[in-house]
Amino acid sequence: MSKMPSYTSTTNACKLCKPLGASIAFRGIEGCVPFLHGSQGCATYMRRYIISHFNEPIDIASSSLGEKNAIYGGGPNLKLGLKNVTSKYAPQLIGVATTCLTETIGDDVPMLLAEYRNEFGGSEMPLLVHVSTPSYSGTHMEGFHAAVKAVVEQLASDTIANGSINLLSGFISPADIRYLRGVCDDFGMATTILPDYSDTLDGPAENDYPLIPAGGTPLHAIKQMGGARATIELGATLPAESGGTVLLHRHATPLHRTGLPIGIRATDAFFALLSELSGRAVPAPHAAARGRLIDSMVDGHKYIFGKRAVIYGEEDLVVGLVSFLAEIGVQPVLCASGGKSGRFADAITAALAGLDCELPIVREDVDFFDIETLALELGIDLVIGHSKGYTFARKENLPLIRVGFPIHDRVGGQRILHLGYHGAQALFDLITNTVIDRKQSESPVGYSYM
Repeated sequence: MSKMPSYTSTTNACKLCKPLGASIAFRGIEGCVPFLHGSQGCATYMRRYIISHFNEPIDIASSSLGEKNAIYGGGPNLKLGLKNVTSKYAPQLIGVATTCLTETIGDDVPMLLAEYRNEFGGSEMPLLVHVSTPSYSGTHMEGFHAAVKAVVEQLASDTIANGSINLLSGFISPADIRYLRGVCDDFGMATTILPDYSDTLDGPAENDYPLIPAGGTPLHAIKQMGGARATIELGATLPAESGGTVLLHRHATPLHRTGLPIGIRATDAFFALLSELSGRAVPAPHAAARGRLIDSMVDGHKYIFGKRAVIYGEEDLVVGLVSFLAEIGVQPVLCASGGKSGRFADAITAALAGLDCELPIVREDVDFFDIETLALELGIDLVIGHSKGYTFARKENLPLIRVGFPIHDRVGGQRILHLGYHGAQALFDLITNTVIDRKQSESPVGYSYM
């Protein structure tokens, strides 16, 4: 008799599902309503998850499929749902993402949308963008990038050269998006940031609830992205085919790919690229911020040098954080992600090249059972990642530095700044003060003047 191998089910996954990422990307487009072609439960789960991080309401429509649709198909529900959303919200765009149910039953969404346009098309009909995002494969990051690619594929057109810059910024915080916009303004560049949910998922309080919040990447700007003089795409583990490659191959828009500007080296590279594209030197306020950051590192180095950290989350974010931690003297011993791009380990190696730092253990496609098991073998001082690592950190009495998405057990997740010299400054202060706080808490005499 054969013996069954030991098996551990997924325990607290270190990723979220594909259509959730697509919904966030669609939310960053002007006048857009995200629409899930699937069951109502999927939309409810995603609304709950997104709301508790951003602390903003988000409407995600659904075709609300049931058991009958699993047999006969979801086409009628999809068309009825699109009519209802058009009538209730009057959107400029509906972003349709599939789920595991509709992918499994084989609904041909492009064909159904073509039928819908033929049956109900008219001047009042919103634009429709569709993306395939089966929940049973991939992560929210893959869904995010797939949605951005779909938007560019289906909306950008050949147009006259306009001299602007496309910035496909990846899945970052609203605070990061606002920072990037300010940096591009300081370099004097007209820039289309896609997607831009800095207002739609982090807006001011209002007396009345807007069905579609103001903000988002303007549709007219998306349609003109093919006429830009360059595209910058941020990320170290980007898919081979992306919004940037679509613009390159279809519209001959030059593509520049660089990692998320987290820490000094990556930010230097990003600013050098902006200087090259704009023909301007780094603006004085940013040069000064870099100087202050280095000064603070000199001041605080003694508190954090040699600390050992585990970092987890989206692959691009982890790659950026690893480089930053090595710069400040923290040893990253384990880098983990629920994603499985196949490019994670190489990106980590490249990020640490030339830095006095041992290569960490790198694991992709892992859950928190794997992360905890490995981390305990390695001996660590810090846990750096999103709130889903809280259970592990609490159990092992380790300080958790919250970054990325989702942040469910603190306020302000949407206001965490990770990028640029300012973001590195905020992260450095947070990490250093966390280490100091832990030292004080564990001291038998408590606070003493240092």
